[in-house]
Amino acid sequence: MYVSFDARSWPIHQFLTHYNTIDALYGWAAINGASINVIADPIPLSDALPNSLELTIPSGSSIQVGFSNEGYWGINVNASWTYNASFYYQIPKRIRLFWQIYASASVPVSGSTTTWTQVVVHLTPSSSPVSTINIFTVTVDGVSAIGGKINFAMFSLFPPTFKGRANGLRMDIAQTLYDMKPSFFRLPGGNNLGQSFSTRWQWNATVGNLIDRPGRMGDWGYVNTDGLGLLEYMYLCEDMEMEPIMAVWAGYSLDGASLPENDLAPYIQQAIDQINFVVGDSATSKPAALRASLGHPEPFNLQYVEIGNEDFASESYIYRWRDFAGNLTAIFPQLKFIATSYPFNPILDPVPKQYDNHVYQTPGWFAENAFYYDSVKRDGTYYFEGEYAVVSTNASDIFGKPNNGRLVYPNMQGSSGEAAFMTGLERNSDIVFAASYAPLLMNTANYQWSPNLIAFDASNVYPSTSFYTQQLFSLNRGTEYLPSTWPQNGALHWSVTRDAPTNTIIIKIANTDMTDEEMSFELPFNGVHDTGTATVLSGSATSNNSPETPNAVKPVISQIKTGKIFSYTAPAYSVNVLRVEAK
Repeated sequence: MYVSFDARSWPIHQFLTHYNTIDALYGWAAINGASINVIADPIPLSDALPNSLELTIPSGSSIQVGFSNEGYWGINVNASWTYNASFYYQIPKRIRLFWQIYASASVPVSGSTTTWTQVVVHLTPSSSPVSTINIFTVTVDGVSAIGGKINFAMFSLFPPTFKGRANGLRMDIAQTLYDMKPSFFRLPGGNNLGQSFSTRWQWNATVGNLIDRPGRMGDWGYVNTDGLGLLEYMYLCEDMEMEPIMAVWAGYSLDGASLPENDLAPYIQQAIDQINFVVGDSATSKPAALRASLGHPEPFNLQYVEIGNEDFASESYIYRWRDFAGNLTAIFPQLKFIATSYPFNPILDPVPKQYDNHVYQTPGWFAENAFYYDSVKRDGTYYFEGEYAVVSTNASDIFGKPNNGRLVYPNMQGSSGEAAFMTGLERNSDIVFAASYAPLLMNTANYQWSPNLIAFDASNVYPSTSFYTQQLFSLNRGTEYLPSTWPQNGALHWSVTRDAPTNTIIIKIANTDMTDEEMSFELPFNGVHDTGTATVLSGSATSNNSPETPNAVKPVISQIKTGKIFSYTAPAYSVNVLRVEAK
């Protein structure tokens, strides 16, 4: 049997679980006259994975026959990497097989009708093709296997991963995220909590051996294998030195169905178990003991738990919040629970201390609402801007389709508008405790929502103008906010912070206009250096980073003249960060 890269592949990680029809064979193809089918296996690999790929070797075959997988819109073959490939097989009748070109492995194997055997091989390509139109193949010697059938399950092909984590992230995508220096990661990701009751995200179905993870139909039209499960999410947060903001399913799904209050108890318990898996004591909690058995004895760091997602759409949140928040707060008093309804509408009991706000709008809306939180009461309530992005330049197209009013990729007009809004978030950081652009990742070959912070294909990553905006704010945080004269020109928005350990004044400026804007600064400090730096992200209104123009807009750093009083010109449609030392 050959396992190889063939030049004719992010990783294949296929579970033939949810369909036992031809639909499950998308991306698969038979080779040299073989036939393939998906069957409900009479002796499945596991209860979670009841289906198998059945290979039928044609009679009279004299060559290698088998099947291939094209990966997720391509496979990146890199000669500097060693790939881990594996699958399980079962042979309905005893026959002899062989296994063998960019990289290949060859091993003699045999089997029986009742035993599943896992094959694990390491593949190092001999060269690196430019194209990603490559395939992963499994073939058998047609002569020795003539007329036979072989069942296969749980295929996996992984290049090296970020920090070497099993089931980990693609290195270039993860490194791009890490370079932004994020403070937190919201998981398992917004609306992916569940399109329906039966397809809801369940933490316990995403941990442990991969063959025991059934996967689920995700909320965006494709199957989630859950190879990236709760434990992998928590390791991601550890590896990137950020906190998790973790959501629990709270009895409501995107199809509009809410569970009756009398039916909530087992799902509250599931939420309790999910939290215990993350922070529980392994000596007293079974979920925590499971975490320890999987290699992480100590609790993970967790402060915030969201109860549901976008529950402003359901009146049932009144009793669902009451039951979930009431029970969870009693058991985990150290945690902070975030409500996902509109703030104070409806009135909830117990009174939420944290709310999650979401907004998708135009550049103008974000600039005009940069002072939204300035007038919000300081009454002990805190806010999480959990999802926000400029999605269109036309208010009537906010929820339209990409290329029909909606942006496919963020552009400078939108990113400068977001930056204006972000200066308000920073100015009001006494009550806005976190904020996150959404969505995060988009495969350029297949996506359901745009724009996204980072686009990617099989071999490249495309940080957007909004990514660089987020990065500029993240890398230039101060330890204290300094009040300043409020903007008089509606096109300009700014915030001023000070990093006390380095005696650095950090001025962030967003120019949302089509013309350059001049500004003057008077710093109330002695010992202001006469030079500083300006990091500038700017371009035309429609400038964006895409596969065709991946580096059209990137931050540029230059030295500027500063002092106790100095002037600065902010380019049209720009995000600017000025840094100057002052004692």
